[in-house]
Amino acid sequence: MDQAPAAVQAEGVVKRFGPTVALDGVRLTVRPGESHALVGRNGAGKSTLVGVLTGLLRADAGTVTFGGEPAPAFGDTAAWRSAVACVHQKSMIVPDLSVAENLFLNRFGPHSRRIAWGRLRRRAEQLLADYGVRVDPATRARDLTVEQRQFVEIARALSFGARLIVLDEPTARLDARGIERLFEKLRELQGRGVAFLFISHHLQEVYELCTAVTVYRDARHVLTAPVPGLARAELVAAMTGERPADGAARPARDDRAAPRERSAEPVLSTEGLTVRGRFAPVDLTVRPGEVLGLAGSAASGNTALGETLAGMRKADGGTVRVRGRTVRGGSVPHALDAGIGYVPEDRHAQGLVPDRSVAENATLTVAGQLGPWGTVLPSRTREFARAMIDSLDIRTQGPGQPVSGLSGGNQQKVVVARALAREPSVLVALRPTAGVDVKSKEALLGVVRRVADEGSAAVIVSDELDDLRVCDRVIVLFHGRVVAAFDGGWSDGELVAAMEGVGERQ
Repeated sequence: MDQAPAAVQAEGVVKRFGPTVALDGVRLTVRPGESHALVGRNGAGKSTLVGVLTGLLRADAGTVTFGGEPAPAFGDTAAWRSAVACVHQKSMIVPDLSVAENLFLNRFGPHSRRIAWGRLRRRAEQLLADYGVRVDPATRARDLTVEQRQFVEIARALSFGARLIVLDEPTARLDARGIERLFEKLRELQGRGVAFLFISHHLQEVYELCTAVTVYRDARHVLTAPVPGLARAELVAAMTGERPADGAARPARDDRAAPRERSAEPVLSTEGLTVRGRFAPVDLTVRPGEVLGLAGSAASGNTALGETLAGMRKADGGTVRVRGRTVRGGSVPHALDAGIGYVPEDRHAQGLVPDRSVAENATLTVAGQLGPWGTVLPSRTREFARAMIDSLDIRTQGPGQPVSGLSGGNQQKVVVARALAREPSVLVALRPTAGVDVKSKEALLGVVRRVADEGSAAVIVSDELDDLRVCDRVIVLFHGRVVAAFDGGWSDGELVAAMEGVGERQ
C-alpha cells in the first residue's frame, strides 16, 4: 500500500532578510498522525520556518506541500487556515468573548444580520464534543485555564479542516499536570490522523511526546531522526555543533579575572526568594569580582528572577540584600538606591526614550545629581554623557543626537551607560547582547566583566552561550527551579542539556 502524503513537506526552503540568511535550504517532513519536534538554539531558523509554513512569510526559494498539494497562494488566508494552524505560546483567543463566539469568530457569513445564539451554542457543543474538549461553550474565554484555551484553539483550527497543527512552546505556561493532560489530548488526536509540529526548548518533552525530531543550526538542517533510540547527547551535539566526544571542559579563565576569595562578604545575596508560578525559592550569593550567570530557556524562570532582583517584580517570599542591606521588593527606586543597576531585556520597550538624546537617556537615573536643588543643568548633562560615551565607546555624533539614530549595538551601550551611571554595587543584565552585532556583543560583555573586576558584581540572565562564557559561575533554571550549577569549565553540550531539561548537575 502506498504511503499517505506527508501532512507537510518542505524542501530547499530559503528565506533572507536583507543580508541575513534566516533559512538556508532547509527541509522538513511531518507525516499524518505524527508529533514531530523541531528544535535548535536561538537563531537556528525555527520561527522563520513556522512563518513560511503558516503563510505569514513568503519563501525566497524552495517548495512547501500539504497532503501532497502545493501550498496555498501567499495571502490567501482562508486556504492557509484550512491547511495549517499555529497555537502560540500566548493565547490568540479573545478573552471577553465566549468559547462559542471564539470558535466561530468571523464565520457568521457576509450577509448575516442576526446571530442565532442557541444554534451557535449547539454547534459549538458538537464541535467541542467531536474533539473531546470538555469546556462549556458559554464560558468567557478569560475564565478558562491556559490548557483549556489551548484545547479551544486546537478545536477551532481542526474545524477549518487543518490536519497539521504547529505547537509553539505549548507547555511554557503549564504546570506538570497541565502538560500531562495536554500530551494525552495530543496523543488522542494523533490517533485520528492529526499531525503536530512541536517546537520546544525542553528536550525532555520531545522524548515524552514525539516520534521524530528535526534539528536546525545556524539556519541549516543538520539532523532528522526517530526519537526512540536517539541518545540525548547526540541530540544536544546536533544543536550545538559540539560532538559528544568533545566533553572536555573549557579552560578556566585566567587568574587576572578570577573572582575575589569566597570568604569575602557577598555583594548580592538572596534567601528563599520566590515568585509563585515563576520560580521556586532561590538562594544566591554573588561576591566581589564575580559575574554570575542565570541560564535558562523560555519560561525557565530566569527572566522573572532577574526582574525580581532589579525591583521590577515583587517577590511572594524571601529577601534580597545588597552589601547586607535588605532591598524593598517590587520597588525600582529602592533597588537603585540600594546599588542595583539594571539592563532590561527589551531596550526598545523598557530601556530607551527614543525621541530623547543620548545624553538624556544616559542620565535618566542620575537626573538629581546634574544641578542644584533638583534642577538639571544641560552643560552638566552633556559633560556626564561625554564621559560615558568615551568610557563605553558609544559611536554617536555627540551627546545631543537622538538615541533613535544609533545602531542597535550603540543603543544597547546607552542602556548600559544609564545602568552604570550611579556606579552600582551589582549590575543585573537581562540578555544584554540580544540583537547586536558581534563586535558590539564583545564590547558589552567586556563592560560587564569590567564592572566585576573593579570590585563590584554582575548577574547575566541569558540563554545565549556567548553571554554565559564571561561568567565565573552559571546557575541553570528549568521550570522554575535550579537544576544545575557550573563553577566554570563547562562545555556547550552539558550547559545546553541542563537548560533543555535533559541533564542536571548540582
